[in-house]
Amino acid sequence: MVQRFRPVARQAAITAGLELAAIMSRFGVGKDAAGDGLIFTLHHVRPATATAFQPNRILDVTPGFLDAVLVALRELDYDFISLEEAADRLRAPPTGKRFACFTLDDGFRDNAVHAKPVFAAHGAPYTIFIAKGLSEGSHSAWWETLAALLQSVDRIEFDFGRGNESLPTATTAQKMVAFERLSQFVNRIDEAQAVAAIDALAARHGVDPLVVCRDLVMTPAELRVLAEDPLAHYGAHTISHRGLARLDDAEAEAEVADSAAYVAEITGRACRTFAYPYGDARSVSTRERERLKRRGLIGVTTRPGMLRAGGVADMQALPRVSLNGLYQKARYVRALASGLPFKLMG
Repeated sequence: MVQRFRPVARQAAITAGLELAAIMSRFGVGKDAAGDGLIFTLHHVRPATATAFQPNRILDVTPGFLDAVLVALRELDYDFISLEEAADRLRAPPTGKRFACFTLDDGFRDNAVHAKPVFAAHGAPYTIFIAKGLSEGSHSAWWETLAALLQSVDRIEFDFGRGNESLPTATTAQKMVAFERLSQFVNRIDEAQAVAAIDALAARHGVDPLVVCRDLVMTPAELRVLAEDPLAHYGAHTISHRGLARLDDAEAEAEVADSAAYVAEITGRACRTFAYPYGDARSVSTRERERLKRRGLIGVTTRPGMLRAGGVADMQALPRVSLNGLYQKARYVRALASGLPFKLMG
């Protein structure tokens, strides 16, 4: 009961904070919180579905909401620029003109189908971070595998480390409990071993993790076609989408180097940007920031925050603001752009 209450309470607290920030920003309170710009994080951009079980809903926004985001920011007189240009602006003195960047993690096909036309309508550059293993079909996306698996079964058996347990997954609530437990399992042990166990569980129930990924993620050929869009930019996102800080040095180095080389192969240009998988402590560490710095890569996290020009930004750990599928209201965009939610959070 406590596990089920926490996400609801957290969502209610975030909603209340966004509503308060929206009101405060409307009256010009806390103008200094906005900074000089911000980088938005997206994943899926696609029409909404009525499916009750959507454990990854935070990663989904509709094309209509993305359009509303761009309209709201344009009304606030934001420049839409690429991530590379944002880095250049951050190194220079403040100009007084705020900017917004748009980034999309994982290379989902809906980015080309649904997001591209919205960005084109507003002349907004966007950066897609590619995980080679997902694109090439050598690795699965465990969170997508779990969503597909749990949607299709009423019960699973899984060994969390103390022998097989039987978990009911007939109702939406039961599916969510199972999803949370399996997500925690991924974060508790060696990630490759955990993903392999989840893939094996899915296969036992007739769900092919690589097919799930192939149905969602752009192929190399599709990436090359999209790269012809002058507004499209690509960045690296590792090979396997594992948390870098949890890997040994050789593995982490290969994940960064090989994924950057893959982006260069797709685009014909040197890779300049990198998004850490998960974007939090699982990937972002002093070791990883130094690794990116040696390669001249701009790094983005999922830690929330605004950007300030003048050469003070950590170019290997830039904050990003999530466009979260649970909070798809235009007034929340204005609240986020004000910087007040992050100031309120301390």
